[in-house]
Amino acid sequence: MADPTEAKRIIEAALLASPDPVSLGDLKRLFEGELGADTLKRLLIELRTDWNGRAVELVELASGWRFQTKPEMQSFVERLQPEKPPRYSRAVLETLAIVAYRQPVTRGDIEDVRGVAVSPQIIQTLEARGWIDVIGHRETPGRPALYATTKTFLDDLGLRALSELPPLEEIAQTLALEPASAPPSPQDPAAVASAAVRADTH
Repeated sequence: MADPTEAKRIIEAALLASPDPVSLGDLKRLFEGELGADTLKRLLIELRTDWNGRAVELVELASGWRFQTKPEMQSFVERLQPEKPPRYSRAVLETLAIVAYRQPVTRGDIEDVRGVAVSPQIIQTLEARGWIDVIGHRETPGRPALYATTKTFLDDLGLRALSELPPLEEIAQTLALEPASAPPSPQDPAAVASAAVRADTH
């Protein structure tokens, strides 16, 4: 396929039709191998430029590319969505932040940081949401599971890699949890997931 304009239209249609980010590998299948990764990336960047100034933007995430509503439009879009994103307890969000910033970690590691026991329900909540997963076991007595964040977690935060996570201080400032108690200390791995919850309605 030699026509870049037509190729961009095909990519655009595929991305708009997909509910999930689309990887370069999947986009290559659209053209049956006729377009390489470098060409696809160039076309995606051009397509992103084509959408500049609109209410929707093309972004690159951990698991691929997707169109999403710009942040300044989010409050308006939410008026059409009767179901609010789930709110998570402080314990769930702190656990998520510890995993995100110290991974891979065991339950024992999380408990050492938080200073309290981590209930199985907290881990199950994060696994069910697709934000953390078991990636192995530590070679110590009992071989405890090692947890790390997933590509879904990065996608929900609008990030391509863990290196793009904001500083803990910034997360602590944007923390919005219930029940609200004392403001979180900037030294505490306060939860990244308040941003994730906001990003859940992209």
